[in-house]
Amino acid sequence: MKLSVVIIALNEEDRIEEALESCSGIADEIVVIDGYSTDKTVEIAEKYGAKIYMNPFSDFGSQKNFALDKAKNQWVLNLDADERVSGTLEKEIRHLKQKPDNEIDADGFLIKRKTFYLGRWIKHSGWYPDRKLRLFRKDKSRWQGRIHEGLILEGKTGKIAGDILHFTYRNITDHINRLNRYSHMQAEDIARKKKKLLYLRALLLPPITFIRFYLWKLGILDGLPGLVIALVSSWATAMKYLKAIEMRRGIS
Repeated sequence: MKLSVVIIALNEEDRIEEALESCSGIADEIVVIDGYSTDKTVEIAEKYGAKIYMNPFSDFGSQKNFALDKAKNQWVLNLDADERVSGTLEKEIRHLKQKPDNEIDADGFLIKRKTFYLGRWIKHSGWYPDRKLRLFRKDKSRWQGRIHEGLILEGKTGKIAGDILHFTYRNITDHINRLNRYSHMQAEDIARKKKKLLYLRALLLPPITFIRFYLWKLGILDGLPGLVIALVSSWATAMKYLKAIEMRRGIS
């Protein structure tokens, strides 16, 4: 089994080196798709022998599909610039790489993702185990979605031990700023699909979102980070519907 690791990046000089270091021992090829960074992201990727392709960022699904098309090997591990391959996951992938392709009994593998946020590992709040389909056969896979993109796999799905370690938002400000950008894209989708009852959704869904993350998903057990996750998620839910209302008025 030969493995291509693909990473999309944009101004990630403070995080991408750790991602590259964590996967360098298992990758037969590293592909980095850069959205024209203005920092040292490309320079750092070059140190690890990555194949670098420049492509302007439009949305996550499109950028990841562009990366997928550049991978030369049939097996691909998708890694974000703020993610790391854990020691256990590395060992499992090394074991898998020793097998011929025809002896691997799945076309894609779900991997647990563990997130570090505000100084601690988040064990609840709907953020763990957060299984993601990240190791897969290229010829049976395609990304779909602009923001919360998902992989569409035509084949059998398995599971593999170990975690992807996710060092997400740098701080609360970064969290809010990114969700603000994402909510704009989500609002565009809502306005385009002409969803109904936007005022009612904007009123009812934010408190439901808070309850879901803080109580149903046990965010209360994650201390202050769990409270922040619930509050910011509730705010982001309100923003996407309020922005969609604004866009709808502009369209009409």
